[in-house]
Amino acid sequence: MERHLITELTNWKKSPNRKPLLLKGARQVGKTWLIKEFGRVAFKNVAYINFENSERLKMLFLLDFDIPRIITEIEIETKCKINPADTLLIFDEIQESTKGLTALKYFYENAPEYYIVAAGSLLGVALQKQNSFPVGKVDFLELYPMSFIEFLENIDEKLLAKQLIDNNWSVISGFHEKLISLLRIYYYVGGMPEVVADYVLNKDFLSLRKIQEKILVGYQNDFAKYAPNEIVPKIRMVWNALISQLSKENKKFIYGQIKKGSRAKDFEMAINWLQDAGLVNKVNRVNNPKIPLKSYIDYDAFKLFSLDVGLLNASGGIGASVLLEKNNILTEFKGAMTEQFVWQQLRLQYDLFYWSSEAEAEVDFLLQKDNQVVPVEVKAEENLKAKSLKVFVDKYSNTEAIRCSTSKYRSENWLTNIPLYAIGTYFNH
Repeated sequence: MERHLITELTNWKKSPNRKPLLLKGARQVGKTWLIKEFGRVAFKNVAYINFENSERLKMLFLLDFDIPRIITEIEIETKCKINPADTLLIFDEIQESTKGLTALKYFYENAPEYYIVAAGSLLGVALQKQNSFPVGKVDFLELYPMSFIEFLENIDEKLLAKQLIDNNWSVISGFHEKLISLLRIYYYVGGMPEVVADYVLNKDFLSLRKIQEKILVGYQNDFAKYAPNEIVPKIRMVWNALISQLSKENKKFIYGQIKKGSRAKDFEMAINWLQDAGLVNKVNRVNNPKIPLKSYIDYDAFKLFSLDVGLLNASGGIGASVLLEKNNILTEFKGAMTEQFVWQQLRLQYDLFYWSSEAEAEVDFLLQKDNQVVPVEVKAEENLKAKSLKVFVDKYSNTEAIRCSTSKYRSENWLTNIPLYAIGTYFNH
């Protein structure tokens, strides 16, 4: 499969200041496959350990942090002779190992010659519990579901993906309808690697929906297995409410919509757990859209997104025929899916925020690029009105404004219309 993060892994290997690498990411986004593939193409040998599969290995670092002893035990376990110059050590599900994260500090300080990639599905949750996390002793990368570009590359549309990457609008315009059709498919399939692989092999929407449902059940099982018992019911309530929250005209997260009379304190821990697990992400409102945007966050107002548009649709039981055909059945959900899609593409490069005013104007996303704030308004259809965007531009004198829609690319005097399928690559230039 094609995964763009392998380029970042290659850069990490070449770095003279390399530290042990922690690869974060939710379950089923493809971490294990990626680091094994990286080991296959970039190293002579790979020593792979999964701490979830062995009670004995979970104790590997409990006795001490003596590197020669640890290396010897790994060699015995993996039957792989470890040469620091050409062997990749993979510590998978490292959060399951007692003192595993702490051990990375000692590799960095006492044996920096070893190439180590550690990964974990619930690393974010584990890191919140760590009292002795090796701050400054590790590098970080995070893997997300496949972007729309990665999806195209994996379904044998690499040349079309290249045109999007290059912003070659004269060619792209000729394939507009095809790209819109592929976009609808991506809304249904999403970016989870196992689901994409099934689509590539079988083109069977019923088959891949079963895989999505299996992934969702796996997440539900994780709630019960790893979350504190007292917040598990609330985690489930937040998780099941995502699509309805995003389907409101005002997509600000409303606690009272989950349970009547609820307040932030009732669900804050549940939302934080889901965030740490990589399953949801907050986009906060900013009170003043100035640089740096992080300085103006309103922590009480946010939108909550799922990790993947395909899983969001699966959780809502939205069928393939509804998504793939032009119809009006999904009127209230189209905005939710489209905003989820745009967030999913842009979050790979930018921290995202949103803006709203007392006069009911709202800009879906704000991002910070080249020392300026760029507003992005999302349209599910070919609706080219951009009233909120105009209010924002007039009020703050922005030099660049983006509207995303199903219409073709065109640049006007105060805004640029970007086809939805191109939003993930537009800002590369």
